[in-house]
Amino acid sequence: MNKKKLFKGFAGFCAGLMMLTPAAYLVHAEADNNVQDQTEASAISDNTGSDAAKTDAADVQKSDDTIVLRVSNWEEYIDLGEWDEDEVIDLEDGTEIFGENSMVTDFENWYYETYGQKVKVEYSCFGTNEDLYNMLTLGDKYDLVCPSDYMIMKLMAEEKVVPFSNSFYDTSIEENYYAKGVSPYIRQTFDENEINGESWSKYAAGYMWGVTGILYNPEKITEEEAGTWNILDNPKFARQVTIKDNVRDSYFAALGILKQDELTSEEFINADTYHEDLLRVMNDVSPETIQEVQDLLQDMKDNVYSFETDSGKADMVSGKVLANYQWSGDAVYAMDQAEEDDLYLDFAVPKESTNLWFDGWVMLKDGIDEDARKQQVAESFVNFLSRPDNAVRNMYYIGYTSVIAGGEDDNTVFDYLNWNYGAEDGEEDTTEYPLGYFFSGDNSDPDYIITAPEEQTRRQLYAQYPDEAAIERSAIMQYFDADASKRINQMWINVRCYNIKDVTPQVWAIVVILILAAAGLIVHYKRSHYHS
Repeated sequence: MNKKKLFKGFAGFCAGLMMLTPAAYLVHAEADNNVQDQTEASAISDNTGSDAAKTDAADVQKSDDTIVLRVSNWEEYIDLGEWDEDEVIDLEDGTEIFGENSMVTDFENWYYETYGQKVKVEYSCFGTNEDLYNMLTLGDKYDLVCPSDYMIMKLMAEEKVVPFSNSFYDTSIEENYYAKGVSPYIRQTFDENEINGESWSKYAAGYMWGVTGILYNPEKITEEEAGTWNILDNPKFARQVTIKDNVRDSYFAALGILKQDELTSEEFINADTYHEDLLRVMNDVSPETIQEVQDLLQDMKDNVYSFETDSGKADMVSGKVLANYQWSGDAVYAMDQAEEDDLYLDFAVPKESTNLWFDGWVMLKDGIDEDARKQQVAESFVNFLSRPDNAVRNMYYIGYTSVIAGGEDDNTVFDYLNWNYGAEDGEEDTTEYPLGYFFSGDNSDPDYIITAPEEQTRRQLYAQYPDEAAIERSAIMQYFDADASKRINQMWINVRCYNIKDVTPQVWAIVVILILAAAGLIVHYKRSHYHS
């Protein structure tokens, strides 16, 4: 049965894309320190622990005291429960998924049932990656946090994180839902990306992922016009488009415009080193390129409606703007909201490149502090969130896309996509949408093809799970070192706070007069002082 997904919650700001910007341009969320009371009665009755997992948790089982796990995550980035009765997700195989309690409470109950040990999760939230980093710098202690890709790289480079245990990736352990269910595409990405010669996989487990693109009104803008970063600087849509108010997103889009000819040339695309070259171009932080980006963004200020962080969705739904630089999860949310008012928005991934982002769980050295019991609880928390039915709960609640595919023996996530986006029986104008690259690693895999309404190749399904062509032209923005960060942040201050091009001739004339007057006063003073 195909049903339209309803969001109960919304991840206020896309976790992967709140970047290194001056604090004045970031929206800071209030930390929610609400901690759910634990009960010993389990809310999940269909899961029992395997002997192997219980052996790994032997030290934990021997303790009668409550283990406290301090977790910090993005606000509203986890299922908080209290679903309405009509929100049951009823999959075709008879599986029913429903969020009665919060995910945190369900974890506490599941852990006690599985390992016979009480745990208490102290769950709080942060508003930006920089908020989290500042909290850690000021001495706040957390065991498990969920920053974005570049902040994970920074924490790895600064040796502030603890590697996951070898047993965490043991697929023979029943409760290792992450190792068994993570998408092969995501696992490969985490394995291949390194910091100081060590893979992301050693220190991070994925949570959500997505891309960036253009949300647009197809009645006013063509797919071709929306399918390029040039739309942000297109005078045809002056004051009708918005751009993100953070340096990394805006920098990426500007690079796409500046390097368009190179990025879209046949020679570049067909090169054996395409992906390496794409990564290099979209992470160019040379002084010359930074200056070019600054000039472009300063010009772009006169063309866009606004630099925004969260208001772009509402502006699109209300019709105030026609196009919006958007993160995929927020694009889905906006499309759903607009559809309630019979406004149908589309999503395009620019032809030059798209920013592939991730949020992931890392264990902090200052929090875990070589405590094997606490590390086992932290890894269990990640595994619990990675159980396919829980991955579906979180996706349904927040609107973003889980890194979990489910593995060979569990089609819960794929069945959820069919429930959500599959065409109704007898529906016309449908298309086959292959997703094998994500679910099995082979995009031609016939087991992972959704028959969906044709419009979904441009709408919510496409935003949540871009097609393989869009994935091929994706690039991850790397962690900038101290020197590059300093140059880029200064560039951003120049763009957002001061634009020399905005100074009128009249103002320049006044400045020159003041300088000449000041010089005259200095000369007069020196002469008077000399003769006296």
